[in-house]
Amino acid sequence: MDAYAALERSFARLHALQDASGILGWDAQTLMPEGAADTRADQLAVLKGLAHDILTAPETADRIDAAARAGGLDGWRAANLAEMRRAHLHACAVPRDLVEAEARATSRSEMTWRQARRDNDFALLAPDLAEVLRLEREIGQAKGEALGLSPYDALLDSYDPGLRGDAIDPLFAELRAVLPGLVAQARDRQAAEPAPLPLDGPFPVETQRAIGLALMEAVGFDFRRGRLDVSLHPFCGGATDDVRITTRYDETDVLRALMGVLHETGHALYEQGRPAAWRSQPVGSARGMSLHESQSLIVEMQACRTPEFAEYLAPLLRDAFGRDGAAWSARNLHRLHTRVEPGLIRVDADEATYPAHILLRYGLETAMIAGDLQVADLPGAFDEGMRDLLGLAVPEDRLGCLQDIHWPSGAFGYFPTYTLGAVAAAQLFAAATGADACIRPGLARGDFSGLRGWLRANVHEKGSRLDTNALLAEATGAPLSAGPYLAHLKARYLDA
Repeated sequence: MDAYAALERSFARLHALQDASGILGWDAQTLMPEGAADTRADQLAVLKGLAHDILTAPETADRIDAAARAGGLDGWRAANLAEMRRAHLHACAVPRDLVEAEARATSRSEMTWRQARRDNDFALLAPDLAEVLRLEREIGQAKGEALGLSPYDALLDSYDPGLRGDAIDPLFAELRAVLPGLVAQARDRQAAEPAPLPLDGPFPVETQRAIGLALMEAVGFDFRRGRLDVSLHPFCGGATDDVRITTRYDETDVLRALMGVLHETGHALYEQGRPAAWRSQPVGSARGMSLHESQSLIVEMQACRTPEFAEYLAPLLRDAFGRDGAAWSARNLHRLHTRVEPGLIRVDADEATYPAHILLRYGLETAMIAGDLQVADLPGAFDEGMRDLLGLAVPEDRLGCLQDIHWPSGAFGYFPTYTLGAVAAAQLFAAATGADACIRPGLARGDFSGLRGWLRANVHEKGSRLDTNALLAEATGAPLSAGPYLAHLKARYLDA
């Protein structure tokens, strides 16, 4: 127990360093002046280096082995020790100088991406992105050799412990086989009806922000432990008990920002709902990005695009903007929220066409990590993939391979978790509404307490004690499956 107690103290220090990095990272994407980019890169590199030192210290390995030999740990502590060992193995596979080099390269690349996206200049980003890719390939190779995995699987494991390409591929193949026909049927069905009425703007940013804050409060965001800000790319970040979410506003489109707020609020609920007694320990962390994405999508897509939620949202919008008429009816809002139409921008995609965006990025990033696709060829490959999967031509790179921050920030292996999260969200929402018949009617009143309570008990408070499939099986009765997701899409878009 002495060895285990010492580990808890060390990992609490590690957690504090990670929280500090989280706040500095949030600041870099929201408030930091561009001229501070190099200094911020050095700051983050030092913090990552210190965290790496804790994880790879000889005494950490000794204590993990000693605690395992001693035994006698209860369920939470045993799971915590397993998570400590996993983090230690990942860290030991990567030399400290490589950790710091990656931190500096990704910080520089993120800042370059902002300008490149703004100026539609892929050539500006290409050198920094190539350096990030080189480092991620090196990290994937090092981790793969240590963990007995392919380089890409090793990177996947960093975002979703236990996730492997051979689990993703058949599920994605099922979606690729079914979704084009489902999308075509849904579009034919919607084309046979009068188009939904557009909402007449403009929509002042301050009013949009006020509505977003009201929706966050309804969903259950704790403003004592978090805040809402603006960034170029919406995200959820920050630190323990200081959860920062962001959105971006468009005065011609009120629904885009509001749905972004709801999406990120789902992430925030997960962070704010993690088990309080274990928040400074690995077992208290969220269980991987597939589940994290499920929590954002269960709020945004499953709950907040229902007819019930539209009944709550419609009068809120009418009162805020002083509008009235058929366009502002709950029925029309619901139809706007569930329009199926292929588009170029991933974050604005409807839930039926969204997987195509992930299939494209998954194919591209696996090819880049394997060395089969070079950065210089990325724009052309992206355009080709959009034509193949969605029948769309990419007119400029800001609407193509420059639209996402993930690759410039080094997040290779992250993209698949978005669609895996959508699949899990459908499975979890079906289980929640099956267990509590009051959840859906409550949404019409802006009452999320039933859904929030079910998620707290079945997902948030579990931390990382269970792996993803075990948690899903315990919560829903089955491991991750495409069935509930496809059934949900059919019910919403073909049978409603």
